[in-house]
Amino acid sequence: MTRNRPLSLITLAALVALVALVVAGCGGGGDQATAASPASAGSSHTIAVSDNGDLGKILVNSAGHTVYLFNKDTGSKSMCSGGCAAEWAPVTSGKPTAGTGVTASKLGTTMRSDGSKQVTYNGHPLYTFVGDSKAGDTAGQGLNDFGASWWAVSPSGSEVTGGGSGSSSGGSSAY
Repeated sequence: MTRNRPLSLITLAALVALVALVVAGCGGGGDQATAASPASAGSSHTIAVSDNGDLGKILVNSAGHTVYLFNKDTGSKSMCSGGCAAEWAPVTSGKPTAGTGVTASKLGTTMRSDGSKQVTYNGHPLYTFVGDSKAGDTAGQGLNDFGASWWAVSPSGSEVTGGGSGSSSGGSSAY
């Protein structure tokens, strides 16, 4: 005759810990993951100004990664989805936060076709580039990709057209 025993507390605790590890392993790694995929729409995203040696003062995300605007966007409507959004990750946020040097009244959000909220600055949807591997990189600067040009964003909210693509700087960040 087989008897079913209830799980012991130790077995139950070990099982809960194992599930927690599996779930944590499936999660993202902060802003590093946002280079390839949008951040959680419920999170806050800080946009700040960094002094990039090649481009001057430009906008960066919480991790110090350059944010770009896409010349194909029409007003605050993003024209980058699918494969484009995999390479040029939309900066998404429930409510963006103005960091050092950023004019808070220029920060906003726009609704994307997938229902997420994308951060805008001076009406331009913002993106990060998967080719920028560390803070200060500007590998996306001036690229003509997915039908239009990509530019770093100045604190005034306009495109920064100086510097060529692939430039990188160890400039100081606001973080």
